[in-house]
Amino acid sequence: MAEIGLFEAIYSARSLRRFKSDPVPDDVITKVLDAAIRAPSGSNQQSWEFVIVKDAAQRKKIGDVYRKGGGILMELYANRVKPAHMSEDAYRKLMASATYLIDHMADAPVLLLACLKQTAPTGAPPKLPPEIAAAMKSLARTSGSSIYPAVQNIILACRGLGLGTVLTTIHTFFEDEVKQILGLPPEVQTYALMPIGYPDGKFGPIKRRPVSEVAYLDKYGNHWNG
Repeated sequence: MAEIGLFEAIYSARSLRRFKSDPVPDDVITKVLDAAIRAPSGSNQQSWEFVIVKDAAQRKKIGDVYRKGGGILMELYANRVKPAHMSEDAYRKLMASATYLIDHMADAPVLLLACLKQTAPTGAPPKLPPEIAAAMKSLARTSGSSIYPAVQNIILACRGLGLGTVLTTIHTFFEDEVKQILGLPPEVQTYALMPIGYPDGKFGPIKRRPVSEVAYLDKYGNHWNG
């Protein structure tokens, strides 16, 4: 298909959860993966690992786990208040789409799991001042910074190649089950489960809150008006 520009991809790569049954050629998936590994990672460790699931039986196993996670999610969302920026119709469509994927994850022709391998530090651990040791507690919160840029590249590459996808994480409610299905070693953790296929639906445009509402100049509350 004809290539599209970067900003066209950014502005139209909406989350898609319904896919045609058409297979995705391996060389196309390779292009998506090659885009993923162009992303930055912490200290250039490049400790990402990607598992591509095409086998129907394996997809069903992953889909069954995702369905269990979806049941938990729906309970958590039972009394969720609609975001102020969304209309009732838009919110209804979002929840319907999410519910559909909970029941149909295994129908996507390709499931891609983005993972990180935990790398052990070399040498004796340094003796850190208490305040530094306390500050390092944030490392768990920021660990995704070494994989989620690659995930975003996957999203944009899929859009550029005419594929749909969406970033999902609720399989991690049952991480151990997923790791057993995939044969992942203890040091490899999953960070995203992405169904990929030719979309049974349309790409963007994407609606977002305006920049002037979410960006600030110099100090929180001083809205950016550039």
